Amino acid sequence: MVTSLETAQRLSQPVTASLYEREGETRQEFLLNKRDSLLTVSRISPGFTAAMLDRWQERERNANIPDFTNPAAAARAWAEQYEKCHRAEEQLALWAPKAAFFDQFVRVKESMGFRQLCKMLKAKEPQFASSCWSAISCSASAAIWFRRSTISTRAILRCTAEWAKTNTPGLQARFTARGVKWVADLWSRHLSTLAIELPREERSEGKCRSRAGCNL
Repeated sequence: MVTSLETAQRLSQPVTASLYEREGETRQEFLLNKRDSLLTVSRISPGFTAAMLDRWQERERNANIPDFTNPAAAARAWAEQYEKCHRAEEQLALWAPKAAFFDQFVRVKESMGFRQLCKMLKAKEPQFASSCWSAISCSASAAIWFRRSTISTRAILRCTAEWAKTNTPGLQARFTARGVKWVADLWSRHLSTLAIELPREERSEGKCRSRAGCNL
C-alpha cells in the first residue's frame, strides 16, 4: 500500500524504508510522517475513514468561528473575548486576598482547638461546622469525631484525656498542623462556592447611580 501511494505520488515526502527481523523473518518497515500515516491507514481501513469523516463533520457543525472578514463580526468577537478576560481578571483579583490569607496564616506548627481554628479562619462556628459536615461532625461542646476518610485520622486529629472541674474525665480533640491545613483547604473550597455579596456601602452606591441614570 505504501509503495502504491508513493508510485501514485500521493505522499508528501519520500518514503524511508528499513529492514528488521521478527520471528525469523525479514520484514520491511516504512517511516512516514503523520499526514502520510493517516492517509495509509485510511486506505487500508474503511472503518477508520468513516469514523474520521464523521468526526470531521461533527467538528464543522459545532464550530462557531466568527467571520473575521466581516468588520462587525470581528469587532463583536473581540469585545466578547475582552469581556471574558476582564471578568477572569476581576475574579482573580477578588480571590487573591483570600488566597494570601491562607498562605500567610495557615502555617502552624502546634495543634489547635476547634474554636481557636474558627477564630484563625475568621469563620462562625455553626457555619464552619455545617460546611465541613461531610468530613467532620461537631457537637455543641466542640468535641470532634472524624468520619471514615482516606486521610489518616491520627495525622489530622489529636485526642487528649482531661479532667474537667467536675472531676469527670473527658476527651479534648485538637487539630494537628496537618489537620489545620486540611480543614483550611475544605473551608476555602466552601468559600469559593458561595455567592459574592457586595458590602452595603457599595450596594447603596450602586442604587444611587442607577437612580441618577434613570433621572437623566
